[in-house]
Amino acid sequence: MHRPPPRRPGPPGPRPPRREPPQAGQQPPDRRGEGLKAKAPHRAAPPPEGPQPRGRDRRGMNDPRPRRVESEPAHRPARPMAQEKEATPPGSLWIHGLHAVAAALANPRRRPRRLLLTPDAEAELARGLPRPWRVQAEIVDRHRFQTFLPEDAVHQGAALLTEPLTPLALDQAIARSDGPVLLLDQVTDPRNVGAILRSAAAFGAACVVMQDRNAPPETGALARAASGAREIVPIAREVNLSRTIQTLQRAGFWVMGLAGEGRSTLAEAAPRDRRVALVLGAEDAGLRRLQRETCDELVRLPIAPGVESLNVAAAAAVALYELVRDRPPGPTAPDIEEEETEA
Repeated sequence: MHRPPPRRPGPPGPRPPRREPPQAGQQPPDRRGEGLKAKAPHRAAPPPEGPQPRGRDRRGMNDPRPRRVESEPAHRPARPMAQEKEATPPGSLWIHGLHAVAAALANPRRRPRRLLLTPDAEAELARGLPRPWRVQAEIVDRHRFQTFLPEDAVHQGAALLTEPLTPLALDQAIARSDGPVLLLDQVTDPRNVGAILRSAAAFGAACVVMQDRNAPPETGALARAASGAREIVPIAREVNLSRTIQTLQRAGFWVMGLAGEGRSTLAEAAPRDRRVALVLGAEDAGLRRLQRETCDELVRLPIAPGVESLNVAAAAAVALYELVRDRPPGPTAPDIEEEETEA
């Protein structure tokens, strides 16, 4: 195997200069950067004279316009947490509104359970209905009513938890008052029923008759629309309305059905020597066939030809006024100023 000849060392090169040790009390010299080429210090180019073009390069540099500083978002107040809805106990209802609550407290047939009032409502209720009340009032904030009442309820800061009133028998209702009797044929809107009760109380009606089915139960909306009249005018519940008409006829009533096709007006047909019962039909369909055939007579209200019909609550108010305009007014609810503003 061939081996390359050994390499001969060349002549020794110049040795680096010997560094002398520093003397006592002397700092060693700074030898950093020795052997490097010195560089001239960097100097920024002066800005060009004259107006500069407004622009922006791709890197966003050299733009003479002031930078836009993003402002911090305005502080938004935290929304109040939605309060949990409170279930109404079975077999009870909330009556709300000053008029309705005062009338319910004054009615001995009512069985109140709880009374919730704001401080202002407590003072207003005490002015119209002197203490002592039959249930201790709980003073609460207005937001408390949102937990058990509908959002659109106009409660005026007053709500009463109570049991529904027991319906009164028809024979008892016509025995305690000589006023007219109203029969509602499938009127289902609770606000219309409440408004009818209010007119019935104003014009001294003996009672309002409704069916067990196809008629609204007693609710807070009904009592609120009645504005205390639910405590004055009894409601009689009957299974068959046509048989109820026959019962009234045997008791000496002249039963008239309110219909647009009636030949005579109510003022012309209303008798002055006997008691009257008036049958009102539903908001859309009017009187049903069996009720039309059972009534003694169909009558109408004299309205302008361009108006097809009246709302059932408005028609009841006009008809009751015509029937009792020569009679003295009936009892009224406790005297409390009504406030129709939103709660």
